Amino acid sequence: MADFVLIPGMCHGGWCFDALAEQLRQHGHRVHALTLTGLSERADQLTSTVNLDTHIQDVVDVLVTEQIEDAVLVGHSYGGMVVSGVADRVPERVDSLVYLDAVVPDDGDSCWSLVPDEREWYLDVGETGYAVPSLPFFDPRATAHPLASLLQRIRLTGDAGRFRRREYVYATLWDGRSPFASTYQRLREDPTWTVHALESRHNLMRDVPDDLVKILLQSLEEPARPAGRQERIGSDEAEGSRP
Repeated sequence: MADFVLIPGMCHGGWCFDALAEQLRQHGHRVHALTLTGLSERADQLTSTVNLDTHIQDVVDVLVTEQIEDAVLVGHSYGGMVVSGVADRVPERVDSLVYLDAVVPDDGDSCWSLVPDEREWYLDVGETGYAVPSLPFFDPRATAHPLASLLQRIRLTGDAGRFRRREYVYATLWDGRSPFASTYQRLREDPTWTVHALESRHNLMRDVPDDLVKILLQSLEEPARPAGRQERIGSDEAEGSRP
């Protein structure tokens, strides 16, 4: 039995993983689908001081409180920043990492530096000066996102290759070039990663939960990552849209 810890992207809450979480539980695994500070049902906690460190600590607190020592950290989009920070901070509690069409930062990176095409959206903070609005086509439960979490540079000190597996799942159906296309191309050439491409829009959890479950379950069954091994489901074209 694995402990899956699911981290949503910008403006979303743990509910975005409902379909995925239900299937994983049916396979006998524990699932923790988190809503980060200041978002969705925790929107009343959104202040100008909520940043990336706040969200990393949210997840660390769950790992400690739930006594999880073999977490499979799964991060969607912005959640890749959080997953990376948690793994670096408490590596003894992490088994493997899965990035779902997500940023994969190095030390000193931020969402601001990694996704420059989104900067206009990030700065559309209205009267508060710190709350990035959800987009019109997002789920109605989506709420504003803390700007500081997108601007803060992550601090990573350890070797991310120490974990049992690192998986990247790339969505191919963007309207125009995906902001994660360069990440996908880089990681598919890296033998320390297993890379998948799914014919889906950015919201993989909504559009292809069955494929994600297969990938997650398969990763549990394979303790070692053969050098250069990659799996692809669907198209390899770098096209799609925001969720």
